[in-house]
Amino acid sequence: MAYYNRVILVGNLTRDPQLSFLPSGTPVCEFGLAINRRWRGSGGEPREETCFIDCRCYGKQAETFNQHMSKGQCVLVEGRLQYDTWEGQDGQKRSKHRVFVQAFQFLSAPRGAGAAGRPEPTASPSQGDIGPAESAPHRQPPSPPASPPPATPEGEDIPF
Repeated sequence: MAYYNRVILVGNLTRDPQLSFLPSGTPVCEFGLAINRRWRGSGGEPREETCFIDCRCYGKQAETFNQHMSKGQCVLVEGRLQYDTWEGQDGQKRSKHRVFVQAFQFLSAPRGAGAAGRPEPTASPSQGDIGPAESAPHRQPPSPPASPPPATPEGEDIPF
């Protein structure tokens, strides 16, 4: 049986990213995403719900994310879902799902960019202490032509 664990989310940061370091020195960035869902209820009234997701990335990605993102900015993240369990200070067992980010794309202008600021391209996956990360295909928009195509002389037949 084959297994597949891939998550793609677009949302807004619920708080500023927090950068810390593992004992090995690997950077770790944790942040929260809010993903909104809007629909119309049975009576036609607008409804909305928000899903809050905790995310974590490692290595160079963590440093880049922490440097350029802040609360409220929009980002696309791609990664895998992991279920964490621990025991709280009160002795109760706690658990939650978390996304381990393998690639991301800024959808808002990065922190500190002016009105003409452009989002940075997708950060490449890192290979920190969490094992090899899968690479995601990255698409760049086509560049505009350097000069306009030559004009066709009047009276010539165009073969299309």
